[in-house]
Amino acid sequence: MINTTQERALAPEEYRVNEWRITELIRHGYGPAQALLLALDPDVDLELARRLATRGCPPSLALRILT
Repeated sequence: MINTTQERALAPEEYRVNEWRITELIRHGYGPAQALLLALDPDVDLELARRLATRGCPPSLALRILT
């Protein structure tokens, strides 16, 4: 069985990038928990998340679209 709950330390640059992504998502109207989920997923397109928010897509729907 593979342990999928293992934590790893982030490199300083990776930490700064994630922090910036979270800040950007919150600035565009996502809640802190939504921003965290989206920011930490490397497959989420940040620009698409911004466009959805700018065009009035509710964050809960955007979260479903993006993940």
